[in-house]
Amino acid sequence: GIKGSRAQHQEIKDFYSIVNAGIEPDTSLTQLQLQAKAADRDRAQAKKQQMEATAKALALENELKDRRIKELEAQVAFWQQQTQQLRDLALEDVAWELGLDYDQQRWRGHGHIINIDGPKFYDFAPDQQKGSGGAIDLVMHVNQCNFRQAVVWLDERFGEAGVERAAITHVKNRAADIIQTEPRPQFTPPVEDKANWSAVEHYLNQFRGIRSDCIQMLHNQGLVYADDQQNAVFVMRNLDGQRNGAFLRGTRGENNSFKGYSKGTKRSDSWFYFSLGGKANDKTSTAILCKSPIDAISRAMLEYLIRGDAPPERTVYIAIDDIKSLPLERLQKVPNILVAFGNDKSTDAVAQRVLELMPQSQIKKSKASDWNQQLLDYGQQLRQQQQQQQQDDLSL
Repeated sequence: GIKGSRAQHQEIKDFYSIVNAGIEPDTSLTQLQLQAKAADRDRAQAKKQQMEATAKALALENELKDRRIKELEAQVAFWQQQTQQLRDLALEDVAWELGLDYDQQRWRGHGHIINIDGPKFYDFAPDQQKGSGGAIDLVMHVNQCNFRQAVVWLDERFGEAGVERAAITHVKNRAADIIQTEPRPQFTPPVEDKANWSAVEHYLNQFRGIRSDCIQMLHNQGLVYADDQQNAVFVMRNLDGQRNGAFLRGTRGENNSFKGYSKGTKRSDSWFYFSLGGKANDKTSTAILCKSPIDAISRAMLEYLIRGDAPPERTVYIAIDDIKSLPLERLQKVPNILVAFGNDKSTDAVAQRVLELMPQSQIKKSKASDWNQQLLDYGQQLRQQQQQQQQDDLSL
């Protein structure tokens, strides 16, 4: 400073810190007051940031709600459109286009006296006295035309969309009439050919390793027999015991790979199954699901050979070749379910799906490719053991 001057000077670093801060230092504040003021400023800044974050969150939430509302409105509009397409043309509008006039609660004209009640109509004219339902039938009745002509007539007056609505209703009405009047087709099992039974029994015993007494038991119950083509017929029943189908397995000649369902089989309401163990009137304790009738029999045969007896509790063996034919409602009441689809990768996904649908089930894979092959392998082992035992006896 100037010599003799009484001016007070600050350190240069303090001066620039004040300039950079944009405020004049308040020398009257103590250190504690400065700290408190800084804390207030920090709290205010934090509050501001919190409010900004809350505002952003609310804005995002409102945006999502608006988007969801628009999606729901679009769905409502779609289903309203679908409902409209399924709803027939108003018969009153069709009657008006046909040239009929509404008088005394009837549509009159061209010799007709028609009462309309929703989708139905009835003609009270003395020479008519009949009724039906739907726009197409009304046009056919009044114009005395066929179906094709009625469709063209409606197209000219109500457009393509109107014709589609009328056609859908027409088909639904016809289908409902057919369902009410047409007799239900009954499954006719393949005709049994007793002359071929010995050949089928030989195939099951020699080529499939199933014991004769087991084959005969199933045959006596009417569950397995031979047809005129020497196929093994495995009878499929619903869970009330009614025959609703049959699975065929070719046995004639060498390497016969024929297999399939008899025509008319209700695959979703019939299964090849049989029960063993416990008493006949006992509730089923265990259900064992296999991929084919022969595999189901083979699994039961293996259990019998290993255990030496039937299962201690009532056990049902069922052939299930597709998840779509799973009798889910009935099986959910069975406490123990064994998913035994063999050891084929192609059935792993099906077995896993069954496990998801029925948590009380467990997967049991065969050691061989399937249970029949495991039965054949086990039979071979038994024969080898018997031969070894005989050789040991002879060597004594």
